Amino acid sequence: MTAPRPAEQGSPWPALWALVIGFFMILVDSTIVSVATPTLMEAFDTDVNGVLWVSSAYLLAYAVPLLVTGRLGDRFGPRPVYLTGLAVFTLASLWCGLSGELDLGLTGLVAARVVQGLGASLMTPQTMTVITRTFPAERRGTAMALWGATAGVATLAGPLLGGLLLDSLGWEWIFFVNLPVGVIGWVLAWRLVPRLQTHSHRFDLLGVVLSAVGLFCAVFGIQEGQTYDWGTIWAWVSVPLLIAVGVVMLALFIGWQAHNRREPLVPLGLFGDRNFSLANVAITTMGFTITAMIFPFYIWAQSVRGLSPTEAALVMAPSSVLSFLLARYAGQLTDRVHPRILVGCGTTLLAMGLWLMTQAMTPTAPLWHALVAAGVLGVANPLIWGPLSTTATRNLPMAQAGAGAGVYNTTRQLGAVLGSAAIAVLMQARITARLGADGPAGPAAGAASSAELPPVVADGLSRALAESLYLPMGVILLGAVAALFFERPRHLVRR
Repeated sequence: MTAPRPAEQGSPWPALWALVIGFFMILVDSTIVSVATPTLMEAFDTDVNGVLWVSSAYLLAYAVPLLVTGRLGDRFGPRPVYLTGLAVFTLASLWCGLSGELDLGLTGLVAARVVQGLGASLMTPQTMTVITRTFPAERRGTAMALWGATAGVATLAGPLLGGLLLDSLGWEWIFFVNLPVGVIGWVLAWRLVPRLQTHSHRFDLLGVVLSAVGLFCAVFGIQEGQTYDWGTIWAWVSVPLLIAVGVVMLALFIGWQAHNRREPLVPLGLFGDRNFSLANVAITTMGFTITAMIFPFYIWAQSVRGLSPTEAALVMAPSSVLSFLLARYAGQLTDRVHPRILVGCGTTLLAMGLWLMTQAMTPTAPLWHALVAAGVLGVANPLIWGPLSTTATRNLPMAQAGAGAGVYNTTRQLGAVLGSAAIAVLMQARITARLGADGPAGPAAGAASSAELPPVVADGLSRALAESLYLPMGVILLGAVAALFFERPRHLVRR
């Protein structure tokens, strides 16, 4: 057992800032490729479905191992697991950027993205674990607010950074930019993140197999269902069959976790804490909403309004800027105010911002309408991300911090996968309803030229994309309902 470094020896804030650098980088990589779709299609002489694998491979490799990597942090310590993941991620970024120069083809780039995703999966749970184990419960809200704001800002900043790099340096640099950031982040984490006490665990090998196979089948089926028109993938393997196998395997996994009296991969006792359970429900709706809202907006901004990738991302910039600026104040409130109030207000405000965005998404509305909507989203974000992560982890036993972080991040990623799949289906359905079967298809519309569309097509496409936003709007309101049932945190009860 490694001796812990007491938190009293110094402030835990430097360690958190070191971790935030790497966490921001891996989340940016979840969305940065979205604006590079047309460029990558041309560079690798492939279609849009081929390029979608560049994102899909990363998200799959990121989401599936999270339950296991959270446990690795408990067993070997969050510091060495995080440093290993960051090294893997940074080297894989170099591989991604060189895949064109070395003539590795699209297959080489996709393989590199899989390795990147595995590195990201090793890193993510460790950031929450370090916060949980180094900050006292009454001060954890401010720290988690920074963690949560990083997640919110990174998700929205990815397309902006991607647009700037594409317009100036080329697609390789959306990966090469990770190299200096990764090296700096690794050195800072090595110097500043403390060696925390490890906990001797029996590794639940059956649980690892059941969860990995179940998550892979379910996530792959949902994520790629639209690509295969929800039908046959290969021979007798179909999307519905894959999803069904995933559901059955996950059901068996839950049954095994309940039966395993030694040391399950996911201690179901974690869900005995009402706030942990409700926070997982709410973060699933948040992951769904943030991912789903991006696609209709960027397709509208580029295809209808003729904005470049950078210009489109700048319209969303108020959301990222306000999320970051307000994170500190939201964190202070998190340590003092009932989470029901903060998350309830944040989710309701986010739904309001999405409604304002639907009103702004027309061919002729002034762009400042969209900027105002983005500003409302930016005020809402810090009231959700930080308070939710704090509420989920505040009552967790220290020995189970990694397991709890793994579960929380897994549900967030599953929400994102569901949001991506559902919004693709809905956009295509609404575009077909508005423009007919010959109208521009969802993903293809985003890759089309930004030349001026005929007024009837522009109006129909705008309406279809705006109507698609009602789905994430409704889903985030489910998160608001979950927030109504939060209990008062123990540190507030003691007051």
